[in-house]
Amino acid sequence: MEKERIVSELNYKAVRSSGAGGQNVNKVSSKVELTFDVEKSQSFSVEEKVLLLEKLQSRLTNSGLLILKSDEDRSQLKNKEIVTRRFFELIEKALHVPKIRKATKIPRSVVEKRLKNKNVNSELKQSRRKPDLS
Repeated sequence: MEKERIVSELNYKAVRSSGAGGQNVNKVSSKVELTFDVEKSQSFSVEEKVLLLEKLQSRLTNSGLLILKSDEDRSQLKNKEIVTRRFFELIEKALHVPKIRKATKIPRSVVEKRLKNKNVNSELKQSRRKPDLS
């Protein structure tokens, strides 16, 4: 994954934060919105785009845009760094393909050990019973 190439495709927009904060919130645009068009991206192969669209389906808009926002810090620059870091974490997580689990056969020794333990347990319980005198 070429991060520099992907960063060039990202669109940042600074907007005013919401919530408490007084004068600073009312006049400073410190909140950062990151938008990324998955379908138009040239940084990913067709297979990667399909994987991204599938895994990020719930986070994409109807037009296929991924929008992330950050207003955690009072600094616009720090918010830009935070939202970019979150974007790359999200992309890496979405592109991760888990290893396919191969079913393995249970070893004969394990089966035999289990049956032996069952036998021992059965004999122990048999010996606890009252003798049948009839």
